[in-house]
Amino acid sequence: MLWVIVNGWRRSGPTHEAPVTGGVEELRRWGYDGRVADAVEPGARVARVVQVDRGECDVMTAQGMARAGSDSVRAQAETAPVTGDWVQLTILHGSLLIDRVLPRHTALTRRDPAERDTDQVLAANFDVAGIVAGLDRPLPPGRFERLLVMARDSGAAIAILLTKADRAPDAAAASATVRAVAGDVDVLTLSARRGDGLDNLRSRLGAGRTLALVGASGSGKSTLVNALAGAEIAATAQVRPSDRRGRHTTVTRRLVLLPGDGGMVLDTPGVRALGLTDAQEALSRVFSDIEDHGRACRFADCAHGAEPDCAVTAAVQSGEMDPRRVERYTALQAEVNKQRIKEERRTRPRR
Repeated sequence: MLWVIVNGWRRSGPTHEAPVTGGVEELRRWGYDGRVADAVEPGARVARVVQVDRGECDVMTAQGMARAGSDSVRAQAETAPVTGDWVQLTILHGSLLIDRVLPRHTALTRRDPAERDTDQVLAANFDVAGIVAGLDRPLPPGRFERLLVMARDSGAAIAILLTKADRAPDAAAASATVRAVAGDVDVLTLSARRGDGLDNLRSRLGAGRTLALVGASGSGKSTLVNALAGAEIAATAQVRPSDRRGRHTTVTRRLVLLPGDGGMVLDTPGVRALGLTDAQEALSRVFSDIEDHGRACRFADCAHGAEPDCAVTAAVQSGEMDPRRVERYTALQAEVNKQRIKEERRTRPRR
């Protein structure tokens, strides 16, 4: 079954693959480059995963959009395809099948919400991880820090995208608060309704580049996709007036090609659970101020609690450091340590 995307809507066709629409040059618009070419086996057919459904994927090939089968039994496996992946295809009994997932250069990963000893890859092969938050609601610093750890661990560049600036009581003050948490990460204040900041965001994309959006439901991800695309591609919904929370209007991760040489946006459903994987290096970068103080502690493994001569505790007591930030750091550090221990136990040879 062929699925052709027309003005943001999918229409079915009678064959498993579309006519030729530009060959490799068309794939270049979807990010095909020398890195992908070097990873493909000689003579193999390559495609990029646009959307993953249960057991099947929409993929962009050199011949156009096509529908390819995948193994839904291994939906959380390391080699199972996710949106943004580059894959090799084969034909079996007249149907396209994903034969191999090519190595990923970036990946947004969290611990599986079902608490299994596996990681869940949310998206792959993006150039910029966009952490989206709506300025029409309170901005919890703890959630930003958790998302920052995930984004830093992805290997991509990061931008915090503050949407709905036209609805914010004080957008400048909110942006300043986020910048204090974000450190060296770029913070963009946007209004899809007025067009504020969109050109600045577009300047970070371009031909072949992918922006992956991650954030809570109702934060404005789908509205932002529509604004960048110049068309109603992603469904949107109203947030609840009581707490400004939204419903899940995006129910699957999908890759949207922007007009001209605008690049791509990888839209994702609202993320509720944000379990961290082994992201120690990313955690250290997000909380570099705490770790810098920690080097002056008496004990190298200081937990910054009741230990004597703790430089972090001293900084809190002097007012130099926010105690709530230290609490969030120690909680995230404990989570990363717990996950690392579970992984070590899982991979330990059985006697």
